[in-house]
Amino acid sequence: MTDGRRHWKGYAISFVFMGIMAGTTSGLAYLMGDVVNRIFVQQNSAAVWILSGAVLALSITKGFATYGQAVSLSRVGNRIVADNQKRVLNRLLTQDVAYFSGSHTAEIMLRFSNGAQAARNVLNLLITSIGRDFLSVIGLTAVMIAQDPFMALIGLLVMPIAVGGVRSLIRKVQKIFQREFHSAVQIMTESLEAFQGIRTVKSFTMEDNMRTKIYGRIDGLEKASNRMIRAQSQSGPLMEALGGVAVGLVIMYAGWGVLHGGRTPGEFFSVITALLLSYEPAKRLARLNIDITPQLLGARMLFEILDRKAVEVDPPGVTDLKLAGGSIEFKDVHFGYREGEPVLRGLSFVAEGGRTTALVGPSGGGKSTVMSLLERFYELESGSICVDGQDITQVTYRSLRNAIGFVSQDVFLFSGTIRDNIAAGRPGATDEEIIAAARAAHAHDFISGFADGYGSQVGEQGTQLSGGQRQRIAIARAFLKDAPILLLDEATAALDSESEAEVQRALRQLQMNRTTIVIAHRLQTVVNADRICVVDQGRVSESGRHDELIARRGRYFNFHQLQFAGQEQRLSA
Repeated sequence: MTDGRRHWKGYAISFVFMGIMAGTTSGLAYLMGDVVNRIFVQQNSAAVWILSGAVLALSITKGFATYGQAVSLSRVGNRIVADNQKRVLNRLLTQDVAYFSGSHTAEIMLRFSNGAQAARNVLNLLITSIGRDFLSVIGLTAVMIAQDPFMALIGLLVMPIAVGGVRSLIRKVQKIFQREFHSAVQIMTESLEAFQGIRTVKSFTMEDNMRTKIYGRIDGLEKASNRMIRAQSQSGPLMEALGGVAVGLVIMYAGWGVLHGGRTPGEFFSVITALLLSYEPAKRLARLNIDITPQLLGARMLFEILDRKAVEVDPPGVTDLKLAGGSIEFKDVHFGYREGEPVLRGLSFVAEGGRTTALVGPSGGGKSTVMSLLERFYELESGSICVDGQDITQVTYRSLRNAIGFVSQDVFLFSGTIRDNIAAGRPGATDEEIIAAARAAHAHDFISGFADGYGSQVGEQGTQLSGGQRQRIAIARAFLKDAPILLLDEATAALDSESEAEVQRALRQLQMNRTTIVIAHRLQTVVNADRICVVDQGRVSESGRHDELIARRGRYFNFHQLQFAGQEQRLSA
């Protein structure tokens, strides 16, 4: 109802037009009595022109009112959809990464689009039911009462019987709609996964399995939709039967009155006209609960997002991060993605400002989690993370993330041009700055080789580019952002030797004079790091320079021996 209050002026204008429509409809029904009596009974020739003109004027007025009502109501409805989508987007952007990790994109998108439409439909149904249908029924009932109160009573008996008859259908409609929504989520989920993972689908010849799986979902949704139609349509036969009974009784009573009771034919035709004109709006009012129930459930899906507490909101009193040297310290950090499943178990280390710190160790040890926590994608269970002595929970999200550049092996490129994707690092950057960043990332040459250069489309998630090209665009984005802290998560792991050499040159230049934390499984990429920390089972088990760790013959030495022994075996083979 908040949307209704916000847009009350637009609804008021639409309501006025609906009132005019109801008034002209009632006027036309009332005039039918004079048309029959004066023209066909009294045979008054002057009345032909007068009544024809009145009917014409009422019809034209009703036509303009219908147009005004449709346009004004649609404009308000479109504004409500736009406002709700903006509100949902804003609320989603204030959620943390944990929310998106636990919700499938398909479900979020359905709530985002269908929920906004449903909220508009709820208000439109209520306004049109009150402003158009209810006023029309009231006006036409007044005409029937003015002509013959007893005939009006016969017609009005239909409404309470019809409303009572459809009440039992509402619960059935609610259950069916919920099944429809979940089926639609499953279809979109599995379809998106099939399309986004099309290389895997084709490589493993999964097409038939995908067809069978998604076809089953589609068939299930079709059955649920058919059940919904049957439930919604069950009110139709009831209304048709009751309407027929009402019209039949009115004809019987009115016909007898004209033939034997001294009533005029005009009264008969006026009441019949009013009764027939009120039939459709009365039918819509009777089934309002059925029509509005699925829309209310759809709107609830929207408001479940809007009612979520904004997570990434700076509390009062926090200040912007003030960088000096860029030193980063993890102090006894504990964290787990799920309760009872710890990932970090008292992790502590210091990444010195302006130097490179490498995190190495077995998969699942918590290395990538370190970077996620530094950017506050998740909140710590205990311990603290400080940048230049400032606890990151006591500075604003924006200032913290503005100070960090991130390059990962899973490069995400947005649909658009190469220029757009590089400029994502600093919106408003000039073409000269974008080109300079691309040169620094060793990307300018291959970009210039494209027909459209920096205006070339990258495709969905960068599918028009090779892995090395995507990686260098991501590095160019980091160059353009020019953040004092740099996070590199396996930035060269998925590249061939030639591409890796190009990317490594770009990364070495990017790391200069920046506090850098590097995650690497291939130790040869971090042997020159200022400090290497071995992260194992959520803790730093040892740290030092490469030669120091080799001399200790601990966990790092074992990793090094395993990797290089494997390389020697491959070379000898």
